[in-house]
Amino acid sequence: MSFSIELIAVAKLKKNSPFYSLFEDYRKRLHGKFTLHELEAHTTADEQKKILDKISDQGSLIVLDETGKSFPSIKFAQRLEQLQIDKSSGPIQFVIGGADGLSEDILKRADSVISFGQQTWPHMMVRVMLIEQIYRAQQILAGHPYHRQ
Repeated sequence: MSFSIELIAVAKLKKNSPFYSLFEDYRKRLHGKFTLHELEAHTTADEQKKILDKISDQGSLIVLDETGKSFPSIKFAQRLEQLQIDKSSGPIQFVIGGADGLSEDILKRADSVISFGQQTWPHMMVRVMLIEQIYRAQQILAGHPYHRQ
């Protein structure tokens, strides 16, 4: 299954970062449309406003937050598939906030709040982990042996 995905993320992933080539490798493997919105902000309030301005009313919203639910890759794939079916008119948007997290306004708008565990991860690493999980979800839903259980 191919998705229309948008990632809204604070800060720019620098080309000389070790995470850049990993991110781009998975980005090239994805089926469907993938759009990255990298937001630069000088204050937390500005960051939150810029995130809210990018959120669409048409699609589904999944935010990454330490208070979110963590679940296996297969459940993640099933959730993406269900969101695609439920709101097929718009993209599935993911939000990765800045160091101060996400505002209550953003969290309330989310269809899902997910976490990659209770540990603290660097934001750029989270981008790589997220895009890999999106790719893995596509492979699971296509019945490809990329994911072994």
